[in-house]
Amino acid sequence: MQRFEIGKNEMGQRLDKYLKKLLPKAPGSFLYKMLRKKNIVLNGKKATGSEKLAFGDEVKLFFSQETFAGFSSPYQVQATAQGEEGDRQTEQIYSEIRKKYPCIPLEVIYEDADILAINKPVGMLSQKASAADISANEYIIGYLLESGSLREEELATFCPSICNRLDRNTSGILIAGKSLKGLQEMAGYMDSRSLQKYYRCLVKGQVLAPQILEGWLWKDKKDNYVKVSRKQRENSKYIKTGYQPVAWFPVSKKVGYTLLEVHLMTGRSHQIRAHLASLGHPIVGDTKYGDICVNAWFAQKLGIHTQLLHACRVKFPDGREIEAPLGKEFQQAIAYLEC
Repeated sequence: MQRFEIGKNEMGQRLDKYLKKLLPKAPGSFLYKMLRKKNIVLNGKKATGSEKLAFGDEVKLFFSQETFAGFSSPYQVQATAQGEEGDRQTEQIYSEIRKKYPCIPLEVIYEDADILAINKPVGMLSQKASAADISANEYIIGYLLESGSLREEELATFCPSICNRLDRNTSGILIAGKSLKGLQEMAGYMDSRSLQKYYRCLVKGQVLAPQILEGWLWKDKKDNYVKVSRKQRENSKYIKTGYQPVAWFPVSKKVGYTLLEVHLMTGRSHQIRAHLASLGHPIVGDTKYGDICVNAWFAQKLGIHTQLLHACRVKFPDGREIEAPLGKEFQQAIAYLEC
């Protein structure tokens, strides 16, 4: 017999959905049959699977250890043997989980019971692009496992996840939900656009005044390239971007660069990069929408080969703010231009 107590990250969902996470290899027909035969019970009583789970509810599975192991999630740490052999099996399971979710040094800039924010470096994926990738999502889970905020067996029914995305070559604030509550609250903020997101970027040319830009963005999926138009067109999406100049760096009478703070009012793929480029102010280091000559100059002078775009600050509806310092290359570029 296996016994499970519903925690804060399982509560609120239907029993059958919980069971499918707990026993992902079991056919649905098998689970409902076990419910009918009372081989799976909720709080000691027969259940149909449609019940909403509450905190502290007890789920019992009257299965043999072998049956449970055959159907269970690989994250459900249960040895099928006893004694030393059981210990070896458990250690092997833990080892496989740790390989999938490695722990590396992360710059954690905010953490509470429900969310975690890191300062993502340039080059790190926010989420996997292919099955073989290890992204910030996996590193964050590795951090939570190492810190004790998450147990391996909890991954069977709940997996922490990032809530916002940044391009691989964009640095800055990346937020993950540590709990179901955290994920749900962040999803609500994103849907309502009540989480205000601000970026810093270094762009070509002089920007003299703050402005709010509106337009329409459409994407060429074949080339993963987006374009911006003032008028709506087929399959285009509305975008809104606010910006204000922070500093102006004249290099010569004809050449200079502006440090901008950008308020991302709608969150579309490549929105900031494409929108600024459409105005003649491409971001330094942007190989897709940027200026080839500008990028070559920064690469030659400073060895910078990445776009200088950084998610620097977020404001929550409750007044909380999170800030992330600029990365080393971005700071290096500003210091050089200030001289």
